[in-house]
Amino acid sequence: MDRARAPLMNFEFYAVTDRGRARSNNEDSVAVDDGVALAVLADGMGGYNAGEVASGMATAFVRSELGRWLADAAPEVSDHDVRRAMDICVDNANRAIFNAANANPQYGGMGTTLVVAVFRSNRVLLGHIGDSRAYRWRDGQLVQITRDHSLLQEQIDAGLISPEQAALSHNKNLVTRAVGVEDVVLLETHMHAVLPDDWFLMCSDGLSDMLDDDSVAEVLRTHGNVVDAAHALVDAANEAGGRDNIAVILVAARGAPAASRSWWPFRR
Repeated sequence: MDRARAPLMNFEFYAVTDRGRARSNNEDSVAVDDGVALAVLADGMGGYNAGEVASGMATAFVRSELGRWLADAAPEVSDHDVRRAMDICVDNANRAIFNAANANPQYGGMGTTLVVAVFRSNRVLLGHIGDSRAYRWRDGQLVQITRDHSLLQEQIDAGLISPEQAALSHNKNLVTRAVGVEDVVLLETHMHAVLPDDWFLMCSDGLSDMLDDDSVAEVLRTHGNVVDAAHALVDAANEAGGRDNIAVILVAARGAPAASRSWWPFRR
């Protein structure tokens, strides 16, 4: 698509987190800045409340720093520059979490997954670390557009196990890349086209481990707005067991130019 002739789009955001049915605290965190069409989701890990600290630091840092950069950037700033800003902000967040973990014994070993999305009219720049995911919902089809940084995904890629075997594995929580665990981490970033009426789903593994893609697609198919769909996804994950915290961000692309809207964060 010719970017010069691409239709202007606004984006509607909705973010929700939930403790689930098995956990006493919530280590998932979400943040949205609709003014610059930015969404961030993180799933923390670590003892005591360290995971909650790590995920909260990651979402707050990226929303603040990247959101400020995007707000100050010229409208014609290049995608390359946005990617570089994403890399720098995530690197700074990683170092902040890593340093906090090393300076405070109660936070030792904490870290977090991360998904960050910057929407730019007819495209989205999407970065991720760990096994929190992003999906695209278009014309009744759900497609996963991130690839887990996890031991299971590496085993699948190597042909050691099948996706069906992976779904039954007890090693689902073993990630191979996380924010704050080491002093350097690599953000994997890709660009995806956005068409009018596309929806993008960002989620923690508290959703993706409880619901397969067909179940997620059925929920999206039967709910016409992002608010109802997000809550229905959380409810379905809880009904399936709710074994972990659940975080969901839904973003709907609308064809008519108008101000973006968001509702967040909703936590229960």
